[in-house]
Amino acid sequence: MTKPAGDTPHTLADKYPHYYRLTRFWKIVLSVLAPALAIGGSVAAIHWPYRYRQVHPLLVEVFGNRVYITHYHRIYFPHPGFEATGVTLLRDDTVRQPALGSVQTLFVEGRWTDLLLLRRRIRLVEASGLHVVLNAPGQSGGAANSAGASLAGPTTPIDQMQIHNAVLDILRGNGHRLTFAIRELDIAGLQRGRPMSYKVDLQNPVPSGHIAATGNIGPLNPKDPGSIPVSGRFTFNQVKLRDVGDLHGTLASTGHFAGPLRNIQVDAVSDTPDFAVDDGKPTEVRGSIYCRVNALNGDVFLDRVQASTGRTIVTARGQIAGSPKTAQIDFAVGHGRSEDVLRPFMHEKTPILGPVSLHGEADIGPTGPPFLQRLRVDGHFDIPAERLTNQQTAKALSAFSNRVQNGKSDGAKFSDAAAKQNPPDGGVFSSLSGPANIRNGVVSTPGILFRVAGAHVRLHGTFRFESEEAHLTGTLKMDAPVSKATTGWKSIVLRPLDPFFRRKHRQGSKIPIAVTGKPGHYKVTQDISHTR
Repeated sequence: MTKPAGDTPHTLADKYPHYYRLTRFWKIVLSVLAPALAIGGSVAAIHWPYRYRQVHPLLVEVFGNRVYITHYHRIYFPHPGFEATGVTLLRDDTVRQPALGSVQTLFVEGRWTDLLLLRRRIRLVEASGLHVVLNAPGQSGGAANSAGASLAGPTTPIDQMQIHNAVLDILRGNGHRLTFAIRELDIAGLQRGRPMSYKVDLQNPVPSGHIAATGNIGPLNPKDPGSIPVSGRFTFNQVKLRDVGDLHGTLASTGHFAGPLRNIQVDAVSDTPDFAVDDGKPTEVRGSIYCRVNALNGDVFLDRVQASTGRTIVTARGQIAGSPKTAQIDFAVGHGRSEDVLRPFMHEKTPILGPVSLHGEADIGPTGPPFLQRLRVDGHFDIPAERLTNQQTAKALSAFSNRVQNGKSDGAKFSDAAAKQNPPDGGVFSSLSGPANIRNGVVSTPGILFRVAGAHVRLHGTFRFESEEAHLTGTLKMDAPVSKATTGWKSIVLRPLDPFFRRKHRQGSKIPIAVTGKPGHYKVTQDISHTR
């Protein structure tokens, strides 16, 4: 019998057909998913990778050493993983050795998709309060030994490893330690046999300064650490030069590097706006450096160093190597200014102005004694046209030059060349050249030549940096008789002595002299015996 039009449905299915179709759909879905989830849960439970007995070997792989954990608990939601506290890293060599380091909190997180698909992979390893203690490279139980041969990276891929507020202590033979405060270290793609990227922010101990670097490293090779490739860019700022001797100033640098750990090539530029030696005047010094670094022992080979200050450029090459570290540097100035070279060493105004060229070799001993006690220099300098900055001394030298000129060709030539540059204040140009050595804060010379129009002096002796005390002896040769060296009644008194100081076969005179004294009390006297 046909249902009359307008009659109401007799059942709820007739009344809500869409609702019941949706309900049947979800019943089917649940009937399929429930067993799948049960099976997946069973599989996950059976193969749960974050049990302590499975996590412990993984930590040994990550840190390359035996690991002891005080407290450990699993995490299931929102991501699978675990958290461990009181982690201690033990050395592999012997239980009698102190702990290699510790971690306050270690957090490891995975993905449910990796877990259900039975993929061995970790999304994040996060460590806070890591403290590692290493012996100096090359010593028993040093960095290479204490890390263990297993420090090749984990076989289980780790997408990202983050280390916060870490401290790395490197013990030294003298009982002290170098402490590197690592604010942040991020490593991406950590896995054995594969390269990884990194980002680090740390505080360097000596000289103190802030280092930030990004780049790539690996794959790791524990059998030959020196072959591990590394590359990246860095900044080294707020560097306190006072930490490396009697130097002063704050350096900032930036550059890039690449190569194996035993031979990293570094190219960098730097700026020190207030460089000084001891109590010298702060001077801006800009530099560039191309060098090679052995990261295994800290040796640095300087292939090209260039420093500029004012109108002067200093070039150098050499090395900083050995244990303890010593420096051997060859340096040169081609066409510089004497005031630029002297300014960082002088507390007051530089005593001379003028062009300068110099070259030499410098050795700097291990840190400990004052810088000038560690510095050894053998060099030669040439200042062809210097001018004194002390006006009183300059005028006296100019007057002396005018008196002793006797029309000789050498003096006339020097005078003519200098006259083109002589200042209107009556100063006179002179020249200074010769070899010089520095030992234990004392400058010595076997013979320097000082020339002024009409006369020249050869001197040998010493000058002490600390006390600024001079002790030089030599010979003054003048184109004029000795009586011309002074004026007034002194000239009249000296006239009878002219024959005794006359130069053989030439006009003029030859006088033995000595330069002695300290600042404010320097004396130039006749020194017939050359023993003053």
